Amino acid sequence: MKRDKGKTYLYLFNLIKVKMKLQDKLKELQNKPIALLATNFYNFETLQGVLKAASNTHSPIILQLTRSSIEYMGLPVAYHMARAAIQLHEVEAWIHLDHGDSFELAARCLEIGFDSVMIDASEKSFEVNIEMTRKVVELAKKYDACVEAELDYVAKLGQSTSKKGFTEPAEAELFVKRTGVNALAVAIGTAHGFYAQEPELDLDRLKLINEVAHAALVLHGGSGIPHNTIAEAIKRGICKINLATEIKNIFVKTLKGVLANENEIDLRKVFPVATNAVTALVTEKLKVVNGL
Repeated sequence: MKRDKGKTYLYLFNLIKVKMKLQDKLKELQNKPIALLATNFYNFETLQGVLKAASNTHSPIILQLTRSSIEYMGLPVAYHMARAAIQLHEVEAWIHLDHGDSFELAARCLEIGFDSVMIDASEKSFEVNIEMTRKVVELAKKYDACVEAELDYVAKLGQSTSKKGFTEPAEAELFVKRTGVNALAVAIGTAHGFYAQEPELDLDRLKLINEVAHAALVLHGGSGIPHNTIAEAIKRGICKINLATEIKNIFVKTLKGVLANENEIDLRKVFPVATNAVTALVTEKLKVVNGL
């Protein structure tokens, strides 16, 4: 089957663009009113749903894997499946380790070919966080890869959202200087998972952090944040926005609805409905981060 000239041009253009390292792409976005959407995937179906949205909107995207997803699918399977899917959908995309909890895991991901890794030592002391992050940054230089870290308290699933530990601008500045990290997830009022009520983000604090911390700023806990708030956060310095919980939620809820109303057992017929729901969700989010 012949590829038409328009698609061939787009494919070659994306091949050229994907050579841009993620750290360079994030640096480029620091001066633009748009951001990268970083989406977690958990199986072939959620990966497919995300990349269809990126392809349909001609948007760059970051594909994220956590330790639990890597252990579920196996590192080689998860990584090579993502690479093959990126090529299939002809999109500009990067593979990123989300919330890496050890130097060893970051090293394994870099060795196999990840474009970026996160080392999350945010629950440790400031000095230990710096030490662990700097060690991963030094390793990543050998691979010319991007490194993300997290500073202060962004509640994870199951953790209390009442605890406050917002990132201080001066500490963010010092952290970036001492670690050389490319991207920094900051605590400004978000949390992982769904919110019991609409979160109030400290956007003034974000602006101050952006003025002194010379790294791409990352917003974790993107699920459930109103679109206008996301747009404001981007204007004040956010370059990367993480989306995970909403993807799992829409996929499982849609699948439950399909299975409750029919006796079909062919996975190839029931899964695509849930995959399409993921595509619709991610398409909507991509329009927000791209200011459309």
